[in-house]
Amino acid sequence: MAGERLNETEHKSPRRGPLPTQVSPAALHNHSAATLRERQDRRTGGRIRVLLLQRCLQLLLLPIHALACLGLWDSCYKKVFPYVMAKVAPAYNQKVYSQKQELFSSLRRFAGPSGQLRLLEIGTGTGTNFQFYPAGCRLTCTDPNPNFRMFLLKNLSENQHLRLERLVVASGEDLHQVADGSMDVVVCTLVLCSVSSIRKVLEEVLRVLRQGGAFYFLEHVAADHCSWTYFWQQVCDPFWKYFGDGCCLSRETQEELEKTNFSELDLRHFHVPPCWIPTSPHIIGYAVK
Repeated sequence: MAGERLNETEHKSPRRGPLPTQVSPAALHNHSAATLRERQDRRTGGRIRVLLLQRCLQLLLLPIHALACLGLWDSCYKKVFPYVMAKVAPAYNQKVYSQKQELFSSLRRFAGPSGQLRLLEIGTGTGTNFQFYPAGCRLTCTDPNPNFRMFLLKNLSENQHLRLERLVVASGEDLHQVADGSMDVVVCTLVLCSVSSIRKVLEEVLRVLRQGGAFYFLEHVAADHCSWTYFWQQVCDPFWKYFGDGCCLSRETQEELEKTNFSELDLRHFHVPPCWIPTSPHIIGYAVK
C-alpha cells in the first residue's frame, strides 16, 4: 500500500523543470523567415548541383544526344533494345520473383463466367511474365516495338500452358484493336515509366476491361523527394531515356493510379536491390474496374 501511495504521489506531483521563456511574436516571425530562407537556399543549391551534373553527363553523352536530335538513335536502338532486354530481364525476374509470384497468384480470381481468363499484357517485351500466368490463359500481347516478336515467341514456346490468341503491334495509349470490355485482366510491368501518357494508357485499360476486371501493375517510380536516390534520378532522367527506350526515372505513377476511376486499388511500395540505384523504388499491386 505504501508503494501504491508513493506511485500515486509521484504521478500527481511530477518533477517540473524551469518555466519556458516567453518568445515574442517578432522573434517567432524572424525565426520562421530564417527557416524558410534556409530551406529555399537548400532547394536552390540542390537544383544547381543537379544542373551541373546534368551538363557533365550531356558532354559525356554528346554523340548519342546528337544522334537523337537527328532522329537516328531511336530507329537503331529499337533494333538493339530487345537483345538488351533478353539479357537483362531474366536477372531482374530473379530479384522480383517472389513479388511477381505473390502478385499473379490471384489472377484466377478474375476469370470470366466460363472459367477462362482473358488476359491482355501491355508492353509484353520478351514475355518474362509468361511463367507466372495460370494454365489455359487466353493471352493477347501488345508492344509498340515489333523487334520483340522473335524473343516473345521463343518464350511462349517454353510456356506451353498458355494460349496465344493475338499478337498486336500497338502502344498502350492506343489499343483500338482490342474491343471494349473484352478482357478480364490487363497486365503492365515496367511499361508506365516509358509511355508518353500514363493517363491515356489507364483510360485504355478501363475501356478494354470488363466490369469487375482487374489491372495488375509493377513499376519503378520516383523515390522520396528528400532522398539521395531522387537526387540521382533527377540528374540521370534526361539521358536515361536513351538507354531505356524512353524510360523516365521519376514518374509519380501512384498519383495517376489514384486519380483513375478504379473501384478498388491495392498498392504497396518496395525496393529492388541494390537500394542505391535510381530504379530501386517500386510499386506493385492491382486495381479493380
